[in-house]
This record gives sequence, C-alpha cells and structure tokens, in this order.
Amino acid sequence: MDIHTIIDSPLGEILLVGDGTGRLTRVSFDVGAPPPGRRDPAAFGTAARQFEEYFAGGRTAFDLPLAAHGTAFQQRVWAEVAALPYGSTTSYGELTARAGATRDRVRAVGAAIGANPLLVVVPCHRVVGASGALTGYAGGLDRKRDLLTLEGALQPQLWSVLS
Repeated sequence: MDIHTIIDSPLGEILLVGDGTGRLTRVSFDVGAPPPGRRDPAAFGTAARQFEEYFAGGRTAFDLPLAAHGTAFQQRVWAEVAALPYGSTTSYGELTARAGATRDRVRAVGAAIGANPLLVVVPCHRVVGASGALTGYAGGLDRKRDLLTLEGALQPQLWSVLS
C-alpha cells in the first residue's frame, strides 16, 4: 500500500510517495489531491531531512531507497540522469549518447526524462537544450532555474539574458 506526505521547500510543497517498504516511488511539485494510500509523515523522516539539507546547500546527492516504475528504456535514461553531477548540466543529445541510444532517439530520451517520477532526487533539471537554454521541466521552468541556481550551474544574473 502506498504512503505519502507533503513537505515544505523554498520552491513550494513537495509530495513524497512511497511503496510502504521505505522506498520512494514519486517526488512531485504537483501536490494536487492526495494520492491513494495513507498519509504518514514519519515514514519520510530521512527523505525530508535530506531535502532540507539539499535546499540549505549542504547536500549534493540524495541517498534514499528508490523504486521508480518505468520501462527498461526509461530506467536506463533515469540511471544516466541520476549520475549527473551536482552543479553541472548536460544536453538531451549528450544524455542520449550516454544512455547508449542513437541520435534519432533524442525525442524518446526527452520523453523518458519528462516521465521521471522522482523530481530533484533523479535530477532531470540538469538536462538542458543543446544551446544551454532551459527547456521543459515537470516542476516548471522557474523551479528548474531555481534548482540550477541553487546548485551553481546557472548564475542568477545570466537568467534574464538567457530567457
């Protein structure tokens, strides 16, 4: 049975969903209506603490048990996204090559990134357009900009020039 809670962050509320065995299955800024299952804030103590540390600038990687549901291709793409270092960005094309996909699969890689159920933890906000432009993010482009700025990958004064 799924469990969930909502935590506060500098970027708004974040919904955490777990599978009841301690593994996160979803992290989303789209809180909306409560998902099925029971609310259990205590079950997410470690995750909540790690998010707090991340937003305070003291954590550069999450160390949480994850159970994202997706196809084998999506899992491969998400593994490559998860390996992106804090404070860096990569393009969809570069990520496609890292995932072992041919260049004609860039859109499929983009779709897999868009389906990432573990926002921030699997840092798809670090994937940008070939020109460095901020493109698509399930949490919204403002949050993508804020996450990249927090990580030092985007300088605040450059955002107005790039947008």
